Amino acid sequence: MSLHRKGRAALVLALVAVVGMAFRVSWNALRDVARAIGADSTAALLYPFVVDGLMALALVATLVLTDRADKRFALRVLAAYTLASLVLNYVHGLVPELHGGSVDWGRLADWDPANWALVLLATSLPVGSIYFGSDLVAKVLHHRPIDPAPIAAPVDTATKRSTPDLGESTPAPVPAAEPPAALPAPVVVDLVKRIEPIPVGAVAAESPRPRAVIGRVPDAARSPRPVRTAEQLLDQARSATADWPAGDLTAEAIRKEVRTSPAKARVLRETLRAERSAASVDAVA
Repeated sequence: MSLHRKGRAALVLALVAVVGMAFRVSWNALRDVARAIGADSTAALLYPFVVDGLMALALVATLVLTDRADKRFALRVLAAYTLASLVLNYVHGLVPELHGGSVDWGRLADWDPANWALVLLATSLPVGSIYFGSDLVAKVLHHRPIDPAPIAAPVDTATKRSTPDLGESTPAPVPAAEPPAALPAPVVVDLVKRIEPIPVGAVAAESPRPRAVIGRVPDAARSPRPVRTAEQLLDQARSATADWPAGDLTAEAIRKEVRTSPAKARVLRETLRAERSAASVDAVA
């Protein structure tokens, strides 16, 4: 970075030196032209600053101003005064008498129309410097640069706050959910196969044995409904589902109707279906 800055500083200094030397060369020609149009020694000494100085002012205004119309105006002033300085320097080179100051006053060319035009140009440049210079200075002083608001990058305030400022600790990352296990293959039930009736005693044999109660059970924990035997459950299920169609004989419906466990409801369902199937076969025979 330091080398880059040093390079830029050296470039600016070299440019200032070149501009200064160029101004010195132009200053000699413009001073002689000012003497030829009747300026005294002091006015002739300041005349180059009027022409080439306004060129420098117009260049600075071009760099500073951002409005398109103002920038175009400053460029036009710069071009006009650059062209005028070039013409006067060219005339100074064509008329050797200007170098020694032996030329007549008001005489810059042998041809009268050209002489009149050159004298008009040389005498109007100071007046133009006053007008255009004041206008450029006013534009620069009233200039308001447009500063676009920079887009601020989003700041993570939670990570930059101190530990006491944080409301709660950062939660641990949630582990990824494991894929569900493969479902078991569906069981194909042969609906054509005849279901043999289950004996009534099998209901009591297949029913789970009640657990032995250790100690005295509180009265509030005792069930108000007395324990029913397998035959009582089957009778109650028969009476409750006597008018049910075969499609409604499900374990859940039977469980809700007789208020028993799901395991006993499945046994009752198979028993009732077997009885109805046996009854339908006997009716057909």
